[in-house]
Amino acid sequence: MSHSRWNILPPIPDSHLDIADFPRLISQILYNRGLTDLTQLDSFIAADQRLSGEPSLLPGMHQAVARIFRALLSGEKIAVYGDFDTDGITATACMVQGLTTLKGNVIAYIPHRQTEGYGLNNTALENLRQQGVSLVITVDCGITSLPEVKRAKRKGLDIIITDHHTPPDIIPPADAVVDPKLPDSNYPFSELAGVGVAFKLLQALFQGIGQEEQLRELADLVALGTVADMMPLLGENRYLVKEGLRLLNSSPRLAIREMMAQSGMESGGIDAQTISWNIAPRLNAAGRMEHAMGGYRLLLTDSPQEAKKLAAWLEQKNAERQRITTKALTKAKEQVSAQEDRMMLIASDEDYPVGIIGLIAGRLTDEFYRPAIAIRTGNKISTGSCRSIPEFNIIKALTQYKNLFTHFGGHSQAAGFSLLTRNLPHLEEALLNMASTQLEGLDLRPRLDIDAEVRLTDMGGNTYSMIQKLAPFGQGNPEPVFLSRRVEVVDYRTMGNNGEHLRLKLKQQGSIWDSVGFRLGNYLAETPPPLDIVYNLELDRWGGEERLRLNILDFVPSK
Repeated sequence: MSHSRWNILPPIPDSHLDIADFPRLISQILYNRGLTDLTQLDSFIAADQRLSGEPSLLPGMHQAVARIFRALLSGEKIAVYGDFDTDGITATACMVQGLTTLKGNVIAYIPHRQTEGYGLNNTALENLRQQGVSLVITVDCGITSLPEVKRAKRKGLDIIITDHHTPPDIIPPADAVVDPKLPDSNYPFSELAGVGVAFKLLQALFQGIGQEEQLRELADLVALGTVADMMPLLGENRYLVKEGLRLLNSSPRLAIREMMAQSGMESGGIDAQTISWNIAPRLNAAGRMEHAMGGYRLLLTDSPQEAKKLAAWLEQKNAERQRITTKALTKAKEQVSAQEDRMMLIASDEDYPVGIIGLIAGRLTDEFYRPAIAIRTGNKISTGSCRSIPEFNIIKALTQYKNLFTHFGGHSQAAGFSLLTRNLPHLEEALLNMASTQLEGLDLRPRLDIDAEVRLTDMGGNTYSMIQKLAPFGQGNPEPVFLSRRVEVVDYRTMGNNGEHLRLKLKQQGSIWDSVGFRLGNYLAETPPPLDIVYNLELDRWGGEERLRLNILDFVPSK
């Protein structure tokens, strides 16, 4: 049996083959993504400004712009209140850089992950007020902070919320709330990242003074946050990320150049995968291991000395994060392995660092294909991070028990919460029962949607360059996946720490390919030839050279 559920997508009808002048394989990939209209197809491939929405269509935008212009004209002190992940850090940097360009008197505030937690908190808002702040603009947070906004308003603080998370039933009484997911939103695209919403507010401000072209220097921050937060790379996000990648490669800011130098990354080849695997984990490491303000300062510094120092600090924190995660994950796996036949995995320990519980939950979900919760238990308050699978909406599940939480929020497949420790047993029992009911009888293996069955000889020529016309790839627009049957295995071995990965040399009809299977090392014994393989086509950059190879996602011995 394959390790995943292979879902070979239906072949393209002949009637759709003449929509555009593409080879059949590329037409099949486009058809699989629902791109069957020529106009739609053109805008998708171009990923240009036609995908950009008018910012004034966002709810609360007029009120937000009016209040910010009043603050700018009167010299009020403005605080940008962000979040400690990459989306929050880039959103904070984006808003501060934009308002500074407009001569704003602006400071940044990002809460400490471990001592303050996610979202607005009363102590921080009071401290900002005592520093002379009269207007607080949230980025990537605030939509669930009802009591904190109420209290801040009573204390005389004005609040503008910009967020992209799902709003609760009662919206905080801020001076303006800008969120594309609000029920009354007329905005044509609801899946902006937190940094994307912040950017749209700046776009409205700069449009008001006829200087929208100055926003181009912020495109890199928008791309970083959008990809890191795993937002779908469809609609406007395609345009925002493509513009950002262009800037990251043609004229990267000092922070990016120094991060790449410190980590040994190749310059000039940054794509969405580079952000996901290399840049975002390092920016996230700041908030996970110490304080996210270090990552924020790195993004905005124009001092080569400070950039070098902060990038080295991030590199150190990321290495520390990797060591601690490996140790904690080993303990978590031992815990969940003892939980026989559970539809949801729960790992809890008083020693789990709050900064990495999301990583623990994510790795458990990846390995066991179950909703997973990792919890740092405390004497009075416990903090949990959740990751889920498409078959189980975790934020919907948490919402049914919202009265148990002091804070909670997130998306359908990633969420977090804090609650009184005494409420933890009740929550665990309720969620386990819910998962058992909803997931019972389902084939709980990850689904691999396969774009086409091909021969390895079909992967040569200009196939890769044609596929890249559909980039950037990521959530919502995955890299094309192919199936090749009865492939000969010329050589195979493990690689990486503890033989975690597979390296193979594969052959079919005289076509020989180097291949790698990440996290497939445990299946070394299943590799006798021939194999049916499922894979992506990717460009391997190593030692200044570029070579095409196959990224093996799954395989099974051929029948």
